[in-house]
Formats: sequence, C-alpha cells, structure tokens
Amino acid sequence: MEQLVKELQEAVVGKVLQDEPLANHTTMKIGGPADVLVEPSSLEMLQVTMKIIQKHNAKWTAIGRGSNLLVSDLGIEGVVIKLGKGMDDLEIQGNEIIVGAGYSLIKLVTIISKKGLSGLEFAGGIPGSVGGAVYMNAGAHGSDMSKVLKRAHVLFEDGKMEWLTPEELNFSYRTSLLQKERPGICLEAIINVVQGEREKVVAQLQKNKDYRRDTQPFNYPSVGSVFRNPLPNYAGQLIEKAGLKGFSIGGAKVSEMHANFIVNDNGAKAQDVLDLISHIKKTVLELYNVQLETEVEIIGRK
Repeated sequence: MEQLVKELQEAVVGKVLQDEPLANHTTMKIGGPADVLVEPSSLEMLQVTMKIIQKHNAKWTAIGRGSNLLVSDLGIEGVVIKLGKGMDDLEIQGNEIIVGAGYSLIKLVTIISKKGLSGLEFAGGIPGSVGGAVYMNAGAHGSDMSKVLKRAHVLFEDGKMEWLTPEELNFSYRTSLLQKERPGICLEAIINVVQGEREKVVAQLQKNKDYRRDTQPFNYPSVGSVFRNPLPNYAGQLIEKAGLKGFSIGGAKVSEMHANFIVNDNGAKAQDVLDLISHIKKTVLELYNVQLETEVEIIGRK
C-alpha cells in the first residue's frame, strides 16, 4: 500500500490521504478509516488513479457526498475514491445539462430552476451528488432520474468506461445496473430538461424543498430514507404503526419526525445503526408480514 500511495502522490492525481476517517465524508457522520482516500482533481486524474490501483491489484470503492452511505466502524479496505471537486463540472447546452458526478444535486436543481429549466424539481432537497442519484435512481414526488437522464458516463470494476442509456442502465425503483448486475460508478451525466416558466419552476422546487424540510429530520445527521418502500405500503408508515418512532439503540434513533429515517442522535456507531435496522426489520415482519429492504448502501469491513 505504501508504494501505491507513493505512486499516487508522484502522479499528482489530487488529494491523497491515508487512514482518513470516513465519518468526515458521510452525512451520517459515521465510519471508520479508509486505508487510502483519493479525491481526483479531474476525470483524467481519475483514469490515472485507476491505472495505479489496477497495477497494484488493490481493492477500490467509490463514494460521492456520502448521503446514502453507512460505512462500517472498521472502515474500508483499499482505496476509496471520492468524486468531489474536480469531478463537478457543469455545462448547460440548451435543453441538455452535462454535469460531473461530484456535483451537488440540490445545487444543480437550484441553478437550473432560476433559468426556468424544468424536469429536476423532484430532486429539490435530495442531499446527494449527481453520480449517486444516477447510481440509485434517486427520486421523489412521482419522478426519478430514469425519467430525465439521457446518458451516463460509467466506470466499471475492471477500469473500463462506457456511455450508457437509461435502458442500458436497467433502471427500476431506487435501483440500477450499477448496484449489483454490473458494479460501477457514474462519472458524468447528460440530463434532459425543458424550458418552462421561471416563476412556476422555482415555485414548484420551493414547494418540494419545503415539504422535505417540514417532514424530514434535517437537524440530525442521517443517511436519508433507510428502507425502500414496499409498495403499495410505505416503510415509514409501517415503522410508525409498529410503535418504533423514537426507539433507539446506542446513539442511533428512529426519527420522531419521519420513521423511515435513522438519526445519529448521540455519537452513534455503525453497529448501533445496523442493530437498529435489524430490530426494525424483525418487528415489521412479525407484525405485518412485510420484509423491509434497505435503501441505504452498507459498505466496509465486517
């Protein structure tokens, strides 16, 4: 690992940190250290990083803004690639947006709404990156990324990069090809929007943001929604009916504002959250015969 780090530093790929606590890089404020964390300064430097990783046959994991991520207390083995600054270019060409995976989804929606560009209002308040939104087909208010994405530039486990259409990404509810079928990460996205009336677009975006602010616990560290909705049921409603609002294990607590949120109430560990998830799943299964599935990505050493 020392030689790998040396080569990354000599190649000036961007920020290179050893034993970096991933609690500093997740919205849950939880997570042990990454052996090595790299924040490439550009797409080209990401490619150089991948070549060095492959040369050393090292394990690698990619993260964005860490908003849908629960990292093990034991951290992550190998190299963690953080798509942030340097991977956050933005170009607006008429009704097409070309945007880097590291770009904030909330920031993107706010900028384009002021130009009267419509199509992404549903994402107002989703606290993730563009890449993460593509990866998990993020959505709300009856829409999702599959409905607005034209193409995504994707990096696969073997280091190959391809441009894929929504059909090729095999989108479904909070799911894409990149999660299990063919693990990979989104590097860039081309998003389709339409010209609308600026006042109406801004108003709809604000309405969506207000709804999230009024119904979700933004004043506590969290990963967002923990469970996928087992349609036609809703995870939050089932958890609330089970009497679990406010239930806690260690420093992790089921939000009293929205039961599908687990918050870091008091120095929670990842294990506290995992134990709470297990308790919720068991309780809901016993009471309602519904098997809840997690939406949050759970990664790291076991």
